[in-house]
Amino acid sequence: MSDKIPTVNHDDCIGCQACVGACPVGLFEMKNDKSHFIAARKDECVHCESCIAACPVTAISMQ
Repeated sequence: MSDKIPTVNHDDCIGCQACVGACPVGLFEMKNDKSHFIAARKDECVHCESCIAACPVTAISMQ
């Protein structure tokens, strides 16, 4: 299992919610300013990388 966790590039995120729908454990939440998402519960990540595949602007990477 990887030690890497999904990280959202806030400059690239368009707030489309694709990562929210793709994540099987509900990892992502809207940031307070409602402009982008964050991986809020990183300790629950199952490292499936569905969020990366779903993001239309490649704003998510495993770091």
